[in-house]
Amino acid sequence: MSIVITGTTGQLGRHVVEALLERNIPAAGIVAAGRSIEKLADFAARGVQVRAMDYTDAASVAAALDGATKVLLISGSEVGQRVEQHRTVIEAAKAGGVELIAYTSIANADTTGMKLAAEHQATEAILKDSGIPFAILRNGWYLENYTEQLPGTLAQGALAGSAGDGKVSAASRLDYAEAAAAVLVSAENQAGKVYELGGDHSFTLVELAAEISTAANQTVAYQDLPAGDYAGLLAGFGVPQAFADILADSDLGIARGDLHVGGSDLRDLIGRPTTPMPAAIRSALAAV
Repeated sequence: MSIVITGTTGQLGRHVVEALLERNIPAAGIVAAGRSIEKLADFAARGVQVRAMDYTDAASVAAALDGATKVLLISGSEVGQRVEQHRTVIEAAKAGGVELIAYTSIANADTTGMKLAAEHQATEAILKDSGIPFAILRNGWYLENYTEQLPGTLAQGALAGSAGDGKVSAASRLDYAEAAAAVLVSAENQAGKVYELGGDHSFTLVELAAEISTAANQTVAYQDLPAGDYAGLLAGFGVPQAFADILADSDLGIARGDLHVGGSDLRDLIGRPTTPMPAAIRSALAAV
């Protein structure tokens, strides 16, 4: 069996490779594919196959997927270009006779109105039309979306957003990576499975700010802003305007409940409770 993980120069992809190794999948049966193979030298030293792959280069995609039994398609990072990039991987997987392709989509993709979801929705449609056995991993928000911003949040003494009192079911990248690994190695037939993945305990941004305040011993207030004002604030901090608009729109999605995930798919796949928000904050603060 050969399992190809795309996008392994990113943090989620690296976690998936590590999770497969921890499950005693032979290193030689794992392919870590990404644009910058020099960033994957540590995996190569451990016996993992390392292959150069660029979603925009069909030849490199086909070469990376050569001989693959299963593929994890980690969604690309270039918003606005991802549908065709994902199509390239799906077509190569079909041509190569891949037995299963798993895709990292977004929570509640079939019902959400978030702008960020449009490319995931299009990719899910391509998968369903492809005829390839597929599994969809609808990942919720990452806790790291918040913890990686802690230095700035603490410096400002405020957490801004447009999420109102909406709840978000966030989990750690490691949680989602372990879930992906579980699907890839499962003895059960995964074809057609759709997993809604999110943390065990949802929280509002007011609750997030309160937890940061407690952990940092510093008052951090949540400032709920109109989406346009929040996008403007992000742009003022250097976020490209188009992406700032998407982030503000995502907060409106949280307010509607689009990133609230019920059920226990994530916990069931990883076989343990998901990473609690308070624990993630304390771990991130310890590293600051």
